[in-house]
Amino acid sequence: MRIYNLTDNDDAAIVAQQGIFQVMEWKRDFSVTYGSAMDAYYASEMNVRRRQLVCNLNGKTGAVVQAGAMQWAVGHIEVTTGVKGVGDFIGKLARGAVTNESAVKPEYHGNGVVVLEPTYRHVLLLDPSQMGGAITVNDGLFYACETTIQQRAVMVSRPSAMVAGGEGLFNLSLTGQGTVALESPVPASEIVTVDLENDELKVDGNFAIAWTNGLQFTVERSTKTLIGSAASGEGLVNVYRGTGRVLLAPVAANLANPNVGFGAA
Repeated sequence: MRIYNLTDNDDAAIVAQQGIFQVMEWKRDFSVTYGSAMDAYYASEMNVRRRQLVCNLNGKTGAVVQAGAMQWAVGHIEVTTGVKGVGDFIGKLARGAVTNESAVKPEYHGNGVVVLEPTYRHVLLLDPSQMGGAITVNDGLFYACETTIQQRAVMVSRPSAMVAGGEGLFNLSLTGQGTVALESPVPASEIVTVDLENDELKVDGNFAIAWTNGLQFTVERSTKTLIGSAASGEGLVNVYRGTGRVLLAPVAANLANPNVGFGAA
C-alpha cells in the first residue's frame, strides 16, 4: 500500500503528530470557486484552514473515532462498534445522551490508514497520562482517541446551576495512556495552561477545553450572595478546585460552535 499526494502534497503540512495520529493542515484550498476565492485567500492568511486527522494503524493500537467522522480508509482494517454486550451498549447510549457525544463510536483495527473528514477547527493531541492519568473534556470536543483510552461520563458537582454556567450535567472523562485528539476552537499556541496546587480557578464562561479529573468542577455564584453576584456583573462562574491542570481557550467566542462566523462546512 502506497499513498501519494496526501501528506507529501505541497499545499499540505503535518502540523502535529503523536502516537498513531498526524494532524494535516491544508495551507491553500484550490477547490474554491471564483466568487469565494478572495474570502478563501484571506481566511488562509488568518490561519482559517481545513485540517484532517490521519490515523496510521500499526496492527497493535486501533483508533476510536467520533461517529460519521471517517472520510476514507485503506488497508486491512476491521471496523467494530466496540460494544461488548447489551449492558455495554446501554451504558454507551446513556453516556452519549448526557455528554453530547455519539453513543457508539466506531473502532478501527488492523494495518492501514484512516483519514477523517476535514474540519476548520484546530486538532489538539493530548496524552491523559501527562495530566495525572485522566482528563475531562468539554462537551462536543472529542474527535478520536487510541483504543488504549477508556471513556466514561462524569457528573458535574452542584449541578443545579449547570445551564446558566454554560456546561452540561455530564462531561466525558478519558483515562489511560495513549493519545486523544480534540477539536479545539483555538490553536495550541493560544491555549492557556493553569496548574493548580490546592487552589481554585474561576472562569466566567465556557472556555475550558479540558481539565484533570482530580479537580472538583462546580458552577457557583461569583460572590456569596445573590445581590453581590448581581452587583459584580458576573453572576455564575465555573469553578475548578483542588490540584491539577486546566486548559483554557480564552479567545474563543463560542466554545460549543467555533465555526460560526467564517462559513465552515
